[in-house]
Amino acid sequence: MSSAVCLVGMLLFAVTGITLNHAHQIPAQKSTLSKEGVLAEQALQNIALPDSDTAPLSRDLRIQIRRALGVYLPANAEAEWYGDEVYVPLPRPGGDAWLSLDLTTGDLLYEKTSRGAIAYLNDLHKGRNTGAAWSWFIDIFAAACVLFSLTGLWLLVRQRNNRPGTWPAVALGVVIPVIIIVLFVH
Repeated sequence: MSSAVCLVGMLLFAVTGITLNHAHQIPAQKSTLSKEGVLAEQALQNIALPDSDTAPLSRDLRIQIRRALGVYLPANAEAEWYGDEVYVPLPRPGGDAWLSLDLTTGDLLYEKTSRGAIAYLNDLHKGRNTGAAWSWFIDIFAAACVLFSLTGLWLLVRQRNNRPGTWPAVALGVVIPVIIIVLFVH
Protein backbone atom coordinates (compact mmCIF):
# COMPACT_ATOMS: atom_id res chain seq x y z
CA MET A 1 0.00 0.00 0.00
CA SER A 2 2.78 2.45 0.82
CA SER A 3 4.26 1.98 -2.66
CA ALA A 4 0.87 2.68 -4.25
CA VAL A 5 0.55 5.93 -2.28
CA CYS A 6 4.09 6.96 -3.23
CA LEU A 7 4.04 5.97 -6.93
CA VAL A 8 3.22 9.27 -8.65
CA GLY A 9 5.11 11.39 -6.13
CA MET A 10 8.23 9.22 -6.43
CA LEU A 11 8.12 9.46 -10.23
CA LEU A 12 7.69 13.26 -10.03
CA PHE A 13 10.52 13.68 -7.53
CA ALA A 14 12.82 11.30 -9.43
CA VAL A 15 12.29 13.13 -12.74
CA THR A 16 12.66 16.57 -11.14
CA GLY A 17 15.78 15.32 -9.37
CA ILE A 18 17.27 14.71 -12.82
CA THR A 19 16.10 18.06 -14.17
CA LEU A 20 17.54 19.83 -11.10
CA ASN A 21 20.88 18.08 -11.64
CA HIS A 22 20.93 19.30 -15.24
CA ALA A 23 19.23 22.68 -14.84
CA HIS A 24 22.20 24.45 -16.46
CA GLN A 25 21.72 22.33 -19.61
CA ILE A 26 17.95 22.82 -19.92
CA PRO A 27 16.99 26.11 -21.56
CA ALA A 28 14.37 28.12 -19.69
CA GLN A 29 11.10 28.92 -21.46
CA LYS A 30 10.94 32.43 -20.03
CA SER A 31 7.94 34.64 -20.67
CA THR A 32 6.95 37.92 -19.08
CA LEU A 33 3.53 39.51 -18.80
CA SER A 34 3.30 43.21 -17.91
CA LYS A 35 0.18 45.19 -17.08
CA GLU A 36 -0.24 48.87 -16.38
CA GLY A 37 -3.21 50.71 -14.98
CA VAL A 38 -4.34 53.53 -12.77
CA LEU A 39 -6.10 53.17 -9.44
CA ALA A 40 -9.35 55.14 -9.19
CA GLU A 41 -8.96 58.49 -7.40
CA GLN A 42 -11.52 57.50 -4.75
CA ALA A 43 -9.63 54.27 -3.97
CA LEU A 44 -6.36 56.19 -3.78
CA GLN A 45 -7.80 58.62 -1.22
CA ASN A 46 -9.13 55.77 0.96
CA ILE A 47 -5.75 54.10 1.44
CA ALA A 48 -4.79 53.97 5.10
CA LEU A 49 -1.04 53.92 5.59
CA PRO A 50 0.14 51.20 7.97
CA ASP A 51 2.27 51.76 11.06
CA SER A 52 5.13 49.59 9.79
CA ASP A 53 7.12 49.28 6.56
CA THR A 54 5.59 45.90 5.75
CA ALA A 55 1.89 45.13 5.96
CA PRO A 56 -0.66 43.40 3.76
CA LEU A 57 -2.96 45.44 1.54
CA SER A 58 -6.51 45.99 2.75
CA ARG A 59 -9.29 43.93 1.20
CA ASP A 60 -10.78 47.04 -0.43
CA LEU A 61 -7.45 48.01 -1.99
CA ARG A 62 -6.94 44.47 -3.33
CA ILE A 63 -10.42 44.60 -4.89
CA GLN A 64 -9.68 47.98 -6.51
CA ILE A 65 -6.39 46.68 -7.90
CA ARG A 66 -8.19 43.63 -9.27
CA ARG A 67 -10.70 45.89 -11.00
CA ALA A 68 -7.96 48.08 -12.47
CA LEU A 69 -5.60 45.30 -13.64
CA GLY A 70 -7.50 42.02 -13.45
CA VAL A 71 -4.84 40.71 -11.05
CA TYR A 72 -5.68 38.70 -7.94
CA LEU A 73 -3.60 39.55 -4.87
CA PRO A 74 -3.72 37.08 -1.97
CA ALA A 75 -4.74 38.46 1.41
CA ASN A 76 -1.48 37.32 3.02
CA ALA A 77 0.81 39.04 0.49
CA GLU A 78 3.10 41.32 2.50
CA ALA A 79 3.42 44.73 0.87
CA GLU A 80 6.47 46.92 1.36
CA TRP A 81 5.37 50.48 2.10
CA TYR A 82 7.73 53.29 1.16
CA GLY A 83 7.00 57.02 1.36
CA ASP A 84 5.02 57.33 -1.86
CA GLU A 85 5.08 53.78 -3.22
CA VAL A 86 3.81 50.34 -2.33
CA TYR A 87 5.67 47.29 -3.65
CA VAL A 88 4.13 43.82 -3.41
CA PRO A 89 6.45 40.89 -4.11
CA LEU A 90 4.52 37.86 -5.36
CA PRO A 91 6.97 34.95 -5.64
CA ARG A 92 5.59 31.80 -7.20
CA PRO A 93 6.86 28.39 -8.25
CA GLY A 94 8.56 28.51 -11.63
CA GLY A 95 8.59 32.27 -11.81
CA ASP A 96 8.07 35.54 -10.05
CA ALA A 97 5.60 38.40 -9.96
CA TRP A 98 5.37 41.82 -8.37
CA LEU A 99 3.10 44.83 -8.22
CA SER A 100 3.97 48.47 -7.70
CA LEU A 101 1.54 51.25 -6.76
CA ASP A 102 2.48 54.92 -6.85
CA LEU A 103 0.56 56.48 -3.95
CA THR A 104 0.64 59.99 -5.43
CA THR A 105 -0.52 59.24 -9.01
CA GLY A 106 -2.29 55.90 -8.57
CA ASP A 107 -0.16 54.33 -11.31
CA LEU A 108 -0.09 50.54 -11.12
CA LEU A 109 2.55 48.32 -12.66
CA TYR A 110 2.35 44.54 -12.54
CA GLU A 111 4.82 42.05 -13.94
CA LYS A 112 4.65 38.26 -13.94
CA THR A 113 7.54 36.13 -15.17
CA SER A 114 7.34 32.43 -15.89
CA ARG A 115 10.41 30.27 -16.51
CA GLY A 116 8.42 27.34 -17.94
CA ALA A 117 7.05 23.96 -16.87
CA ILE A 118 10.39 22.44 -15.89
CA ALA A 119 11.21 25.37 -13.61
CA TYR A 120 7.71 25.06 -12.13
CA LEU A 121 8.20 21.34 -11.41
CA ASN A 122 11.71 21.96 -10.02
CA ASP A 123 10.31 24.55 -7.60
CA LEU A 124 7.61 22.08 -6.54
CA HIS A 125 10.39 19.56 -5.86
CA LYS A 126 12.14 22.06 -3.59
CA GLY A 127 8.94 23.45 -2.06
CA ARG A 128 9.97 26.95 -3.15
CA ASN A 129 7.16 29.54 -2.95
CA THR A 130 4.49 26.82 -2.87
CA GLY A 131 2.56 27.58 0.31
CA ALA A 132 1.58 25.56 3.35
CA ALA A 133 -0.58 22.93 1.61
CA TRP A 134 2.23 21.82 -0.70
CA SER A 135 4.72 21.92 2.15
CA TRP A 136 2.47 19.58 4.14
CA PHE A 137 2.08 17.33 1.11
CA ILE A 138 5.81 16.90 0.53
CA ASP A 139 6.43 16.28 4.25
CA ILE A 140 3.71 13.63 4.37
CA PHE A 141 4.96 12.18 1.09
CA ALA A 142 8.51 12.00 2.47
CA ALA A 143 7.21 10.18 5.57
CA ALA A 144 5.34 7.75 3.28
CA CYS A 145 8.59 7.15 1.33
CA VAL A 146 10.41 6.41 4.59
CA LEU A 147 7.64 3.97 5.52
CA PHE A 148 7.86 2.40 2.03
CA SER A 149 11.64 1.99 2.39
CA LEU A 150 11.45 0.57 5.91
CA THR A 151 8.73 -1.93 4.98
CA GLY A 152 10.87 -2.95 2.01
CA LEU A 153 13.83 -3.47 4.32
CA TRP A 154 11.63 -5.49 6.66
CA LEU A 155 10.58 -7.70 3.71
CA LEU A 156 14.27 -8.19 2.82
CA VAL A 157 14.98 -9.31 6.38
CA ARG A 158 12.07 -11.78 6.25
CA GLN A 159 13.20 -13.20 2.90
CA ARG A 160 16.95 -13.24 3.64
CA ASN A 161 17.22 -17.04 3.50
CA ASN A 162 15.56 -17.25 0.06
CA ARG A 163 17.66 -14.49 -1.55
CA PRO A 164 21.34 -14.70 -0.62
CA GLY A 165 22.34 -11.86 -2.98
CA THR A 166 20.13 -9.35 -1.17
CA TRP A 167 22.56 -8.17 1.51
CA PRO A 168 25.52 -7.60 -0.82
CA ALA A 169 23.17 -5.49 -2.99
CA VAL A 170 22.01 -3.52 0.07
CA ALA A 171 25.64 -3.02 1.15
CA LEU A 172 26.51 -1.83 -2.37
CA GLY A 173 23.65 0.68 -2.13
CA VAL A 174 25.33 2.11 0.98
CA VAL A 175 28.96 1.88 -0.13
CA ILE A 176 28.62 3.46 -3.61
CA PRO A 177 27.24 6.84 -2.38
CA VAL A 178 29.79 6.92 0.47
CA ILE A 179 32.68 6.33 -1.96
CA ILE A 180 31.39 9.01 -4.35
CA ILE A 181 31.00 11.50 -1.49
CA VAL A 182 34.45 10.78 -0.06
CA LEU A 183 36.30 10.80 -3.39
CA PHE A 184 34.42 13.28 -5.57
CA VAL A 185 32.34 15.70 -3.48
CA HIS A 186 34.46 18.55 -2.16
